[in-house]
Amino acid sequence: MTSKEVALLRRLGLAFRDPDLLTQALTHRSCGARNNERLEFLGDAVVNLVMADALYLRFPQLSEGELTRLRVRLVRAETLADVAREIGLGEVLRLGPGELKSGGFDRDSILADGFEAVVGALYQDGGYHEVHRILMELFASRLAGIDAHAQAKDAKTLLQEFLQGRGLELPQYELLGITGQDHEQHFKVACRVSGLKEATHGEGSTRRYAEQEAARLALRRLSQS
Repeated sequence: MTSKEVALLRRLGLAFRDPDLLTQALTHRSCGARNNERLEFLGDAVVNLVMADALYLRFPQLSEGELTRLRVRLVRAETLADVAREIGLGEVLRLGPGELKSGGFDRDSILADGFEAVVGALYQDGGYHEVHRILMELFASRLAGIDAHAQAKDAKTLLQEFLQGRGLELPQYELLGITGQDHEQHFKVACRVSGLKEATHGEGSTRRYAEQEAARLALRRLSQS
């Protein structure tokens, strides 16, 4: 373990039982076959669970959709990258020559992925209670500053932010059909999203309303996957 990695652990108040887990978490795929992608997968789930748990307890009056909106805001790549910068994660990431040359140590996507990988390593090494403690400390100011009564963004905007935060392609909307008379039309729309095997469908008196409904269903399924 390098001196910078030791300094990171001290800032977080941690001691890894298995230091190799931390080394793997800090190793980008550009730096070798034994990299942090699997730990990133695990950490993504852990971050989502801890933030969902925190919001569920903090806002008992909010609906599922409102809680989902707040969680998406907390776990998007930009937010995770900011937290990573605050703890100096970029200084200890192990990157290949190409990524180092292009400034990958300060790129949002690499920082967010690295942060999730470290969370995954923390979970593997110390269990849920330890990683919960660390995440609650790191996100304390963000959780305290949430305005649950701020005007909600529409479903299409939330879905777009959700996908962008994970580096996925934007949703594709397709008009499937229009029925009814000119003064009383009914629209049916499909929404195709990376991460979902099947398209979601929305219907409504306007194309926009149908797209919003399809986006809302896609966001719900993504948040449950």
